[in-house]
Order: sequence, then C-alpha cells, then structure tokens
Amino acid sequence: MARTAQRSGERPEAPEPLPHPVVDNHCHLDIGAHDGPGEPILVAEALARSAAVGVPRIVQIGCDLPGARWAVETANSHAAIVAGVALHPNEAPRLDAEGRLDEALAEIADLATDARVRAVGETGLDTFRTGPEGQAAQVRSFRRHIELAGELGKTLVIHDRDAHDEVLAVLDEVGAPHRWVMHCFSGDAAFAAACLERGAYLSFAGTVTFKNAEPLREALRMAPLDRILVETDAPFLTPEPWRGRPNASYLVPTTVRAMAATRGADLEELCRAIDANTEDAFGGPWSAS
Repeated sequence: MARTAQRSGERPEAPEPLPHPVVDNHCHLDIGAHDGPGEPILVAEALARSAAVGVPRIVQIGCDLPGARWAVETANSHAAIVAGVALHPNEAPRLDAEGRLDEALAEIADLATDARVRAVGETGLDTFRTGPEGQAAQVRSFRRHIELAGELGKTLVIHDRDAHDEVLAVLDEVGAPHRWVMHCFSGDAAFAAACLERGAYLSFAGTVTFKNAEPLREALRMAPLDRILVETDAPFLTPEPWRGRPNASYLVPTTVRAMAATRGADLEELCRAIDANTEDAFGGPWSAS
C-alpha cells in the first residue's frame, strides 16, 4: 500500500544540476510517465526538465512494434532524442505463439535503417518472466537482433535478466557487434569482467543506489572509466530516495552522484567520461540544437 501511495503522489524534486551534461542512454518516454494521476508528460516538457539539470539528450528505446514506431517518429521530431528499436525478449514468445515473430523482426529491421535510429535494442534474454517454453523464441529473436546490429553498424543494447551465462553464450556464438551496451547492468564484478572482455559498455541505472546492490557497486568500482554509461530505464528503477515513484530522465543526476560516491570519483570528471562514452557507444555526435 505504501508503494502504491508513493507512485500516485507528486513527482520527485529535481536534483541539483550536474557540472557537465550527460545522456540518459535508455528511456521509455512512451511508457507510463505521468506528472500526477492520469496526467501524461509531454516529450518537450520531459526534455526541458532533464536539460535543466544537465541531461539534455535521451536515447528513446522502443520495445515492441508500436513503441519502436513511436521511437523513430519521436527521434525525427526532437533533435535531442535518438532511437533504439527492437522486440523485447518477453515480446518474442508472444509473437512467436501468434505466428508473427518473423514478420515483426522484418519490420524492426526496416525501422532500424532510419538515420535517427542509433541502436538495435533492447533485445536479449529474460528467464525471470518467460519460462522454458518461451526460451527458443527469445534466443531466435536475440540472434536476429545481434545480426541486424552488425549488418547496419548500429549499437546493440542488451536486456539481461537472470540469464547472464545464456546471453554471453549467444553473443559468443553469433559474434558481438563493434558497439554493444549491457543495459541496466545487473551482474557482479566477475560478470562485468566477462562483458568487458567482449567489448561491452556497462550502463548503470537507479538500481546502483539500492541498499541490497553491493555486488553491483563492486562491478561499478572495477569498470574502466571509459566503459561506463548511465540510464534511467524510466519510468522504472527510480533511484533512492525516490524508489517507488515513477522515474524520469531529470533524476539521472541522483544516480550519477551515487556512482561518483561509489567510485570515489570527482563528479565532473565522471560526467565528462559518461558524456564521451555515450557519444562513442551510440555513434555520436548528434545535434541537440
């Protein structure tokens, strides 16, 4: 009940602006972002709020066909946004059961050719919400997304939930593309090392602020400075002390400050590194004017 009450309350306060701008490299502006009960946030307003605290650019991620279409349209309407398009791993079994997976993958491939699409993702594997009966469809979809990222020279964005070993096995079999991001990194230092050996960027979300996330913080401490990104996964994974309320890109500074404290790093130096890393990871620069 307390968690529900928090979600229906006012949005969290805006944090102090960052000393150097960074990019929210994974956001879902089309999913459930609200100013209050029943009041959707407009894209322009969301961008203005985030820019005011040092987050002037966003990678909008589409996870199903309607979301992917919306991401491309929105990126073409707002210079501060670029898009990622894919079928979420939990979407693949549903489409496969309906006999529409190949058709949907073909449309994702077509959408991914748009110049404002910088990423193929989020794709990957998820054994938390999908049982053994759906794993074959997830793997088939994941393989095709990996191939597509390589064919188009786009960044691969991976969703990995309770599937660390399986994700790496498929990547090794197909071959990771030149640029790939482990979205909302959720592993420990050993898994971070395995991803880094394969060329990954590690993207940290509000989960790094959670009390039970010490293994994740250990991974953050050992990651090279030039391989670290930050994201919201908004409206999910809101950082402490706002956990339970809808997340948004303007809360990135809360996560970045927690990351700097975890690493014992200078905040501005970390921000500059994240900014440069995001340009590298997503084939930047892109215009925010």
